[in-house]
Amino acid sequence: MSATTVGTLALRPLDPLKDAGLLHGWVTHPKAAFWMMQDARLQDVERAYLEIAADEHHHAYLGLHDGEPAFLMEKYDPAHRELVGLYEPQPGDVGMHFLVAPTDRPVHGFTRAVITAVMEFLFQDPATRRVVVEPDVDNKAVHALNEAVGFVPEREIQKPEKKALLSFCTREQFERAVRA
Repeated sequence: MSATTVGTLALRPLDPLKDAGLLHGWVTHPKAAFWMMQDARLQDVERAYLEIAADEHHHAYLGLHDGEPAFLMEKYDPAHRELVGLYEPQPGDVGMHFLVAPTDRPVHGFTRAVITAVMEFLFQDPATRRVVVEPDVDNKAVHALNEAVGFVPEREIQKPEKKALLSFCTREQFERAVRA
């Protein structure tokens, strides 16, 4: 759990069947265009997260804001998922995706608090040496958030579904960024 200026943020393992209805509304919302599930049916979301739950190299977490579902985080091993053959993984690399739920009442600073809590969660594991992300090159908002928590872009890569900006953040870069 992480107490922030916007409230308490926590993560729990995602339950693919119980949480699919909630996630369906999030991933099909126009705000989630970069999640690439705009046309997904409820069954598609269930199937996608059941596959993640069965995958030893990919994990999904539901993020809670003051106890209520508010964001999604996926953690994956880039040596086995998402980035295989697109860069040279190092020991301790952890891949991450996050999505903040759409809301009619945005809270200033909330998304930055979420990515900070996500990074703290990932770096709680002493084996995590570096977090790897590969957002769409056109997702300028997430590039700014990534930079704010210490990510450094390395290069553009072509994934099957998108052109992505491969970026890295070490534990030290993160700690420097959040202390600044």
